Amino acid sequence: MRAGRCSTIEGFHERVRQMGKRSPLRAIAVTVERASSLTAAERGAILAAVADLKTLDGPLIPILHRIQETLGFVPPDAVPLVASELNLSRAEVHGVLTFYHYFRSKPAGRHVFHLCRAEACQSVGAAALEAHARKTLGIAFHETTADGAVSLEPVYCLGNCALGPSVMVDHRLEGRVSPRRFDELVAAARSVA
Repeated sequence: MRAGRCSTIEGFHERVRQMGKRSPLRAIAVTVERASSLTAAERGAILAAVADLKTLDGPLIPILHRIQETLGFVPPDAVPLVASELNLSRAEVHGVLTFYHYFRSKPAGRHVFHLCRAEACQSVGAAALEAHARKTLGIAFHETTADGAVSLEPVYCLGNCALGPSVMVDHRLEGRVSPRRFDELVAAARSVA
């Protein structure tokens, strides 16, 4: 054994005791990360999205879109996995997820209602429709009703300006939506499982 080296843990502790207060050893705080809550299927879907798209220029947004298309949302525990696979920091991935309102970190309801909040729709009653939707559903934007049937999301133009206020229900565009028509759309959505 070379001078200053210890071959066993007992030898290490003895050396520390001998060094007394002059010890050059310092305690280093270690943060233990919690275990991922991803299921095997979710982890597989995330890794498949990364593998399929990581060769694109600027692959992060297409990968996040693929994850959301596959899982219905981007789980918070996907952030470190995607960051690691793309050699990005977690902050970079988190920043993109939180900057773009389209990405969800929780599962959406069975039906997603996107209400247009652009100026053209606002000028023909979208603010009143938004207030009605919030009151009727009992939720705010980015939330889902207690029964899991409807999620309410803002969108900043659906390209249907001449027929505002506009709403997209799932992937179906609706124009000239009044509060009464909104209630009809919600009832129709809830009647479909």
